[in-house]
Amino acid sequence: MSADYLEVRGLKAAYGDIRVLHGIDFSVAEGQIAVILGANGAGKTTTLRALCAMVAVEGSIRLAGEELAGRRTADIVRRGVAHVPQGRGTFPDLSVDENLLAGAFVRTDGQVRADAERWYEAFPVLGERRSQAAGSLSGGEQQMLAIARALMLRPTLLLLDEPSLGLAPMITRSLFEQLTAINAEAGTTMLVVEQNAALALGVADRAYVLEAGEVALSGPAGELAADDNVRRAYLGY
Repeated sequence: MSADYLEVRGLKAAYGDIRVLHGIDFSVAEGQIAVILGANGAGKTTTLRALCAMVAVEGSIRLAGEELAGRRTADIVRRGVAHVPQGRGTFPDLSVDENLLAGAFVRTDGQVRADAERWYEAFPVLGERRSQAAGSLSGGEQQMLAIARALMLRPTLLLLDEPSLGLAPMITRSLFEQLTAINAEAGTTMLVVEQNAALALGVADRAYVLEAGEVALSGPAGELAADDNVRRAYLGY
């Protein structure tokens, strides 16, 4: 069994005086896909932001045994953590190619252009539009670009916040197929926040359900997906 690659203990997070996370514990094994589910306002997005030092936190965040809590966002990125935020977050006035290269800004090796071509092959529509402004792409294409840009970091941990948001079902299925293929090929550990519970549980190894800033349920994704009571009470399908 794979060792825990990401181990979070007693994680609390707040925006000013407003506490959002109340001491949650979770872990993701190396090479696994884990999913965080829950209603709006449960603390899912805050959890990913906390891992990237984008919000004030207390507790422990260990990546491959190394403590990340208290470090700056830039240091966490250099440690190999890539974050695809909700709403895609591309640079609309830059070209597709410029967006991709921006994802590799901390790298000093000579393989950046080769990696860009690799992701153009994985997402052919981006290759066809490499000189276009990112803001001219469709929503699905921008989501592909945001993910490809994050992969340009060569991350060891990929954080995805609502990757299916606003996408047509066919595009969403294609996107998740790409993510599972990347996970299988590169062994990239992934933590996914997702509203589409059925789809997310279908690709994940482990799942956590947040409720009001606390972990209400956790376990193998297949077990949560198969439990009728769990589905009705927490997952909405």
